[in-house]
Amino acid sequence: MTTQRTTGRRKQALAAAAVVAALLSTAACGGGNDDDGGGSKSGAAGFNAANNKVAQADLAKKGGTLKYAGAQDADSWDTTRGYYGFMWNFSRYYSRQLVTNATEPGAKGAEVTPDLATSTAKISDDGKTYTYTLRDGSTWEDGKPITSKDVKYGIERVWAQDVLSGGPIYLQQVLDPKKTYKGPYKDKSADKLGLKAIETPDDKTIVFKLPAANSDFEEMLALTSASPVRQDKDTKSKYGLKPFSSGPYKFESYTPNKAMTLVRNPEWKQSSDPVRKAYPDKVTVNFFTNANDMDQRLIKGDYDLDIGQTGLSPQGRTTALKQHKANLDNPVSGYIRYAVFPQSVKPFDNEHCRKAVIYGADHESLQTARGGPVAGGDIGTNMLPPSVPGAEGQDYDPYKSATTNKNGNVAKAKEELKACGQPNGFKTTIAVRNNKPVEVATAESLQASLKKVGIDVEIDQFDGAQTTGIIGAPANVKKKNYGIIIMGWGPDFPSVQGYGLPLWSGDYILESGNNNFALIDDKTIDGLFDSYTKELDDAKKADISKEINHKVSEGGYYLPFVFEKFINWRSSRLANVYTSDGYSGMYDFVNLGLKK
Repeated sequence: MTTQRTTGRRKQALAAAAVVAALLSTAACGGGNDDDGGGSKSGAAGFNAANNKVAQADLAKKGGTLKYAGAQDADSWDTTRGYYGFMWNFSRYYSRQLVTNATEPGAKGAEVTPDLATSTAKISDDGKTYTYTLRDGSTWEDGKPITSKDVKYGIERVWAQDVLSGGPIYLQQVLDPKKTYKGPYKDKSADKLGLKAIETPDDKTIVFKLPAANSDFEEMLALTSASPVRQDKDTKSKYGLKPFSSGPYKFESYTPNKAMTLVRNPEWKQSSDPVRKAYPDKVTVNFFTNANDMDQRLIKGDYDLDIGQTGLSPQGRTTALKQHKANLDNPVSGYIRYAVFPQSVKPFDNEHCRKAVIYGADHESLQTARGGPVAGGDIGTNMLPPSVPGAEGQDYDPYKSATTNKNGNVAKAKEELKACGQPNGFKTTIAVRNNKPVEVATAESLQASLKKVGIDVEIDQFDGAQTTGIIGAPANVKKKNYGIIIMGWGPDFPSVQGYGLPLWSGDYILESGNNNFALIDDKTIDGLFDSYTKELDDAKKADISKEINHKVSEGGYYLPFVFEKFINWRSSRLANVYTSDGYSGMYDFVNLGLKK
């Protein structure tokens, strides 16, 4: 999502591509007013009213229940383990960090702002030392002060990957690249605070000492995985069932895959928190097994918004565009949706077999399955999202003869099959999450087009809430013969490091909670990432980003579907609604309120 700082604050993010609202108004608004779609009758703000700007800005009231619906639970509500974008967004209700994303629409939402800390970092020692002071009055849900040791302990949990797999591991890689610390559960020191790279000289001061400078380090501290955790409240692998709150809301109840309720944390003080307004009295989430049912309930007004923030499904989208356009926004997300080919599953260890799939795919059909140009996005031609510096969008397309042909390039696909020693094609399995109809539709599109080139594909649908142990476990991927995995990814923070490191670095191949599904372990790519982290010049960083993207795209590890767009629903009850680049074009949840 964007450029790096040379000071303690992130520079403004690059603007995402402009939304093609005109296409939508001519396609499906049924002759309604293009600006408000009938908003005067419904009380909604109007089409795209919250896209990179604030809708119903001054109308939020204190009180009421904010109601989320979801087609899928989070991977975990544990701040160390959660990796879904909506989890990071939602977790700000109950967790704080030293710094966090600004509560501003659009590109400014990707900037870093102080949270538990009194200011952004004081940086010294040629970019290797970061010092923070905690602000007064910040407490846990039982009223005890949040200390620097709580922040350190929360970060140390990232090292306990054998117990707490699933979340981002940037902090571990940057603070302890030689992996000398074994994590708090194996820590021999009496206070379990033995990580030498973090010092806590007193309860209000925390100092990070990096072995080598990394120009994205403060962005890493803005991630949910840098949240404090109090040692006496750490229930280890069960912590995600009831995290202990440092924010304005605390868990009242949670039944996985069913429902969740957060209520006010009476110990939270507005004076200690410059980020959160805490408008609602209560925040509820109900999980549905069927996305179409959920969309119907959203449109009916039973719920305020979709926690997943990946857009309405085709059925709900059609209804909403015709009858409730004033409740919709069409942001460009930071995500690329794609298929990825694990090299551990034959014949995808051969790049020509991978490229046979890329050339054999009907890229237009895949775009249609995702929702078309407006609801799905532009056809994906490479692996760097538009919001990351160095991105070239559709100008860079190493497989142009396939992406610009309606049916792909069958002749070229067969040529690649011959080159990989499979002239008659082969059999493989696509893994796809069962609770995302658009992903299943994408898998079916790919299955149909690959049949034409002799690649016989079986589709295996799995529980999306169990991603970490199913497709995130390379041993299971190999055992199940998952040669193609349908997935998507948005930047953890707006840089090639914040997007590509977990996907493309050999250091990020994990036994569980793995996201380098292709198992890319390439010294050239790893070397480029090393160069990137040391570089302070923005133009040079963008050049390195391009080079990494070219290496990955030309290696044929991925078949990108779309540079994604959403059609997202907001209820007419909502106030202070805006999309944020800090959360890949989602609505920023933390300061949503209900209208007066």
